[in-house]
This record gives sequence, structure tokens and C-alpha cells, in this order.
Amino acid sequence: MDAVYVGIDVSKDRLDVHIRPGGQTFAVARDGKGLEELVTRLRTLSPQLIAIEATGGFETIAAAAIAGAALPLAVVNPAQVRHFAQAVGQRAKTDPIDAAVIAHFAEAVKPEPRPLPDQQARLLAELVARRRQIIEMIVAERQREKRAENVRVRRSLTRTIKTLEKELPEIDNDIDTLVRGSPAWREKEDLLVTFPGVSNTLARTFLAEVPELGTLSRREIASLAGLAPFTRQSGRWKGRSMIGGGRAPLRAALYMAALSAIRCNQTLKPFYQRLLSAGKPKMVALIAVARKILTILNAMLRDRIQWQPA
Repeated sequence: MDAVYVGIDVSKDRLDVHIRPGGQTFAVARDGKGLEELVTRLRTLSPQLIAIEATGGFETIAAAAIAGAALPLAVVNPAQVRHFAQAVGQRAKTDPIDAAVIAHFAEAVKPEPRPLPDQQARLLAELVARRRQIIEMIVAERQREKRAENVRVRRSLTRTIKTLEKELPEIDNDIDTLVRGSPAWREKEDLLVTFPGVSNTLARTFLAEVPELGTLSRREIASLAGLAPFTRQSGRWKGRSMIGGGRAPLRAALYMAALSAIRCNQTLKPFYQRLLSAGKPKMVALIAVARKILTILNAMLRDRIQWQPA
């Protein structure tokens, strides 16, 4: 019997489902009754894999319902699915067609099913994301304040900045309460902050952005962050290796950790200097430090040991 692969396209009001290799299709409402019907029908299929496209949060409820039914689920990157559609010559784009493409992608690529974060993990991720948004808004408002000439505009900007600055400690307190209230997160944070260059804020960002930390290999974790260089070569031509993809917020946090580590970490500071002495550009050397930090943190959580310079 052929393995069954299911693709689900998520919109605001409904879920379009396509089943391969049979080609059956159906749609359900994106509400409690619709999700119940979806799970019931999927269980009868015993699918090898169910793929659902990440769509800015709309997929969360459907993914949680499928994962809660113990069905194999992979939340896939929409950019990868779109590139796959272009590769197979699928130019048209409707919800049913997208569901068919997602199912085809699941059958051809077979992305690895991964468990969804639990409710507490999703809450931490939302709080950390909100903290990042507030900081970005403060920076943007300060830049506008510098350029504003009208007094009333400057006063408005000042009031907004003060409001945002007042909100920031509230978010920090919520994050602190959530992390310190969980024995597992508290243990991980206490391990992470022993690494010179990783503050409590960065440690909590890592907990939120990469819950897989400590469970993957060094190559897998580097790829997840978009820090694994990929080779560009064809015939006699050999291009410069590049990095890309991965989780941008995690990469930004690692960049900040690397900036701190090259100043205060007595192991990574000489490593950075050696790369510069070998003629590496500063950004390349900094990325190498960030990748090394991620590998070390991954090993620390995997082995449950504090930072040891030796």
C-alpha cells in the first residue's frame, strides 16, 4: 500500500486539504467543528506525513489539533514550498492548488516531523517577540525624534518613547516569572549564563527561539540558525561560501553574543584574533564565533554542564 501524504493550506476561514497519491481533496472550516472533522478524517488515512504551511500564526490552531491527535506533522517553510512549486512548473496559485503543492512537497522532500512547542513555550516565544518589537519601536521613534522639527511632533514622539520604555520592564518581568517558574527552563538558563557573553536576556531569547537547543547535532543546530555555510561551485568555478536561511531572531541574538564574547571570553577572543590574523574579514570571523557559541551552548545543554574554558 502506498504511503499517504497530506498537504494543508491554511487561510483565515478554512483549511484546504489535498491527499497524495490518491488526489482526494476536501475543505473544512478553521474552527472547532472543522478541526474535529479534519482530525477524524486524517486518522482514517493513517498518513505517513501531514505538511502544513506556516502562515503567520493562522496555522497554529490547526497544527496543535493535528499534533494533539498524535499524527505525524511538519510545519513547512512557505518560501521552500513556493520554490518547489516553481521547480515543478506550477505557476497558478489558489488555496486548493497550494494544498496540492504542499502535499507534493511532503511526498518528494519528506521534511522531518517535529513536535510542536507546548503552550508555555509558545507563550515565552510571544513574550520574547513582543520585547523585540518594543525595542525596535523605541529605536524607530528615537530616530524620528532626531529628525523632527515641529515641536508638537517632538512632544508626541517623546510621550510615545516614554510609554514604550515603561512597557519594557513589564514584559521583562513577565518573561522572568515564566522562566524562573519552570524548573526545566530555570536549569537551562542557569547553565547558559555561565558562558561569558550570554546574559539572562540572551539566554531567554535562546530558550524561546530555539527550544531544540541541546537535542540536535552541531551541524543540525548551525543549519537551524542559518549559520552553516553552503558551498557554491560549478566545474572549475568556485564561489565564496555563504550562509542564509534559518531563524533570523536567533541569528541576531548569536551576533550580539559574539560581539560580547570577542571582548570578554578568554577562549573565543583569541579564536577571533587568529581568524583576523589569517586574513579573514571581520564579519566572517564574527560569524565563525557565533557558530562556535551556538555549538558550545548546544553541548552545554546536551551534557548539562556549565561553561568550562578548558
